[in-house]
Amino acid sequence: MSFVSLHPAIKSAIAKKGWTDPTEIQREAAECIIMGENTLLIAPTGMGKTEAALLPIFHRILNEGVREGIALLYITPLRALNRDMLRRLRYFERELGISVAVRHGDTTRGERLKLSEHAPLVLITTPETLQIMFTGRKLRKHLKNVRWVIVDEVHELVSTARGAQLSIGLERLKAIIGHGFQRIGLSATVGDVENVAAYVAGSEGEIYVLNASAIKEYD
Repeated sequence: MSFVSLHPAIKSAIAKKGWTDPTEIQREAAECIIMGENTLLIAPTGMGKTEAALLPIFHRILNEGVREGIALLYITPLRALNRDMLRRLRYFERELGISVAVRHGDTTRGERLKLSEHAPLVLITTPETLQIMFTGRKLRKHLKNVRWVIVDEVHELVSTARGAQLSIGLERLKAIIGHGFQRIGLSATVGDVENVAAYVAGSEGEIYVLNASAIKEYD
């Protein structure tokens, strides 16, 4: 899938950035994600895997008129990545009208209350903060609208205590929603691909693995 196949507003936004052709992983990821497949994207830094995950989700949000609750959870293991992602997503917030916010341990009480009252379509958070969000009545209501979850730097979480907590947290989220959601993992190059893929898929079981220049299906 090329950039020209995306929603007109997205095409306009990426044209302003000077992006012309998608990388291979962006092209292949768009097809999987738009089709609703759970997907693990593995590529070195600089290959554009973040945009590979986000642009097709934005395409679906715009095409399907998604406007309520938290539609996309973007989970990063490091607070610094939270801030970087917020900065990068502000551009698409302005261009596409898709609201974005961040919630982590340093978020002020006033900001937390604001998020509870007016949930963004895209919420950037950490594994630990996701667990805390389950305790808020209003936030739990907003979380029922989640349709996509992206886990960034997933290789940093597999086989760790934090990773185990997040895995349980995602199953709790599934229980709150009442059904499954699309899971997308972003990872640097890893040796044990099957283990990372199984971690991202969780109870969903099935996932496509896109490894930079090769497409593999892991069931």
